[in-house]
Amino acid sequence: MKNIVILGSTGSIGTNALEIIRNKKDEFKVIGLSANTNYKLIMEQIKEFNPKYVSIGTEEGKKIIKKEFPNVEVFVGREGLKKLGQIEEMDIILVAVIGAIGIEATSEAIKLGKRIALANKETMVAGGDYINRLLKEYPKAEIIPVDSEHSAIFQSLMGGKKSQVKNLIITASGGTFRGKKLEDLKDVTVEQALKHPNWSMGRKITVDSSTLVNKGLEVIEAHQLFNMDYDKIKVVVHPQSIIHSLVEFEDNAVIAQLGVTDMKLPIQLAFTYPDRVENSCLDRLDLLKVGNLTFEEPDREVFKGLDLAYKAGKIGKSMPTVLNAANEIAVELFLNKKIKFLDIYKIIEKAMENHKVEEVENLDSILRIDSATRKWVYDNYSKID
Repeated sequence: MKNIVILGSTGSIGTNALEIIRNKKDEFKVIGLSANTNYKLIMEQIKEFNPKYVSIGTEEGKKIIKKEFPNVEVFVGREGLKKLGQIEEMDIILVAVIGAIGIEATSEAIKLGKRIALANKETMVAGGDYINRLLKEYPKAEIIPVDSEHSAIFQSLMGGKKSQVKNLIITASGGTFRGKKLEDLKDVTVEQALKHPNWSMGRKITVDSSTLVNKGLEVIEAHQLFNMDYDKIKVVVHPQSIIHSLVEFEDNAVIAQLGVTDMKLPIQLAFTYPDRVENSCLDRLDLLKVGNLTFEEPDREVFKGLDLAYKAGKIGKSMPTVLNAANEIAVELFLNKKIKFLDIYKIIEKAMENHKVEEVENLDSILRIDSATRKWVYDNYSKID
């Protein structure tokens, strides 16, 4: 029996994880859950899975949960997520929250030598150097990626020696606006941006997909997870989203991982690795129904998020933290209809230009740079032309 903690249990990754566990209750026990403001759904989850620990985003939510479940230990906010990362009896923590708030819980779990099922790409983007130093310091800990692309690379790397890898090839759906030109994107609405053709995801990641910032973040994450030079990380648009990513080896063999557009497989693999187990909730890929698989170059002139991420990653040090924080606030502003879609790129560019690069020495420096960038964007976004 493996004890599981889920950060972000009311989101799409979290609810998929609970469906996996629901079908494998003899193998997994939920001991911790977290949500931000959706206390109604998390209360239903508490009733079903009976965790010992819960974290919620607001004091109001804590009062409501505590009244209904007096025996559950309830934490609040960012500190609550950190406390969930410090639970000694857990075996695996699934980090499925959105944004840099996942870094502290991840670092605490590493110090305990736990397995981190990482679905939060911002942890490795904003804090990758720090997290990798921690992993060397606490070698019992391990990160198993849950992002479909990084899980695919993780699986494909089993086909050869890492020293013989020529390229990592990350696939992209192309997002909501694939094929559009700059002129088409000037006045797109939030509602249009949220209509992803393949995946059912949260609002923030869906917008990131439409700007290709999401793919850029994945490039930085791949660099950090697999210790691969940026020149060996490629992106190709694959509209069907059946091939989740590929690895090219020195002999020109290309090994890919294919699957349906469903996050349950990479989540379960992160729980069960190195074993692969049957689960009735996992859908089977039918290649005859899929038909054709096609590939395109990403349009980097229109979707500037990809090159901004490559630039930030190659500069390194504190710049990826700035990229991530600026993007988070820019997307929030777009979702709140305070800026236009193309302003997201402008805000990220200006935040990067404004930043003086420094070494990322510890968690405090990551959080300081992250906070300063967010404040700068809030203070200046209305002045950016």
